[in-house]
Amino acid sequence: MPFADLGLSPELVQAVKAKGYDTPTPIQAQAIPSVLMMRDLIAIAQTGTGKTASFVLPMIDILSHGRRRAMMPRSLILEPTRELAAQVAENFEAYGKNHDLKMALLIGGVQMGDQVKALNEGVDVLIATPGRLMDLFERGKILLTGCDLLVIDEADRMLDMGFIPDIETICSKLPTSRQTLLFSATMPPPIKKLADKFLTNPKSIEVARPASANVNIAQHKVLVPSARTKRDILRTLLKTDNVSTAMIFANRKTTVRELNKSLQSYGFSSGEIHGDMDQSSRIATLDQFKDGKINILCCSDVAARGLDVKGVSHVFNFDTPWHPDDYVHRIGRTGRAGATGRAFTLVAPEDLEAIENVEKLTGMKIPVYTMGGAAAEPAGEAQAERAPRERKAREERAPREERGPREDKPRRQSRARSEEAPVREEAPREEAPREQAPREETPRVERAARPEKSRREERPRRDEREPAGEPGEWNGPIPGFLGISAL
Repeated sequence: MPFADLGLSPELVQAVKAKGYDTPTPIQAQAIPSVLMMRDLIAIAQTGTGKTASFVLPMIDILSHGRRRAMMPRSLILEPTRELAAQVAENFEAYGKNHDLKMALLIGGVQMGDQVKALNEGVDVLIATPGRLMDLFERGKILLTGCDLLVIDEADRMLDMGFIPDIETICSKLPTSRQTLLFSATMPPPIKKLADKFLTNPKSIEVARPASANVNIAQHKVLVPSARTKRDILRTLLKTDNVSTAMIFANRKTTVRELNKSLQSYGFSSGEIHGDMDQSSRIATLDQFKDGKINILCCSDVAARGLDVKGVSHVFNFDTPWHPDDYVHRIGRTGRAGATGRAFTLVAPEDLEAIENVEKLTGMKIPVYTMGGAAAEPAGEAQAERAPRERKAREERAPREERGPREDKPRRQSRARSEEAPVREEAPREEAPREQAPREETPRVERAARPEKSRREERPRRDEREPAGEPGEWNGPIPGFLGISAL
């Protein structure tokens, strides 16, 4: 089925063909007609299946009729991250080039002045992250009463990032008679509750089982003995698995920075993206990756959702994600638009529970990848550090008779001499006490002949040495100076 059969305008179909697309994906084929019919929609599909175009294309045709007003956007698209919001804005510019539509991008990390100026001139499409939108709304710079179309993209990611209370507040400020579209790769219970509260008789579209992975992605897990050996094994995979373009995900921003520095020190062309970078640096690094100036991108989960970079051949999970849903989104950066890809997850002993949760969510057992016919083993510096410990352990396990020189130590020789000393008659220290023995017996006999008296018997009782006084008389000791006369 071509795009022309979905009810899109000829100008829009021409713009889609200019981008190189002729046939819609399953999610696009089912969602676009429902959006054009002005129905509320819940769409669940794997990441990388074209969800963005499934709401951008019909929105352009719907907004082509109408008039924009200052500070009152006609439609609103909520995105969880700045990168994803910027990517949706690029799609609107590309697909809407034949339509007279104005767009504004509200994201953090940039100046508010240009954003406020664009709102005052009036916009048809407002693409925003919840934080910046709430900030401008509280400042009185934007009105949402004229917004007739709301899109909540990557709803499950909004839940993970804590944006659900902000989204509920935003939805309460919008007109009740609006069209609401909710797109997500997974549908946890809080998102289902949000949909039931703010959507009216929605049509549900599910083109794949929730939280399932793309069948075009070959998934592997690499068992590593410890976290310290992950860098050695990662470098080995980057060199031997025919990697053209790769994204490497880590759980912590500090790990992303350290990993990028390590790869650069070994001669790899890599960059980094994480939440601690300012927006201009993140955009510049992403542009370098898209343009091929660097072929390896170390990133946190800020780049796990919705980023569409063509030609990513590999995804490496340096850390197993803490949330199983993030695994599906991470590996979805490869194998996009029908292409094939490979995904590797490095699993240390402390990652076993996390990878089991991933396998439980996806419903499949990830096969173990072997390197050189055997499970991955540490190499390089880690193996050199382990050798002395192994040699010491082998020596401790060896029997005593096999140790040889260790039995000739001085401590063992002195112990042997001390055991033989009592048998030798010429030892002078043993004879001296025997000659003095009779002298030691004499005082003991004399003391024994003396009559034994207890200390109680030697000391008279108090009533025997001092007679009791009369009542009222002094009963204590009498000082001697009282008996001396002064005359």
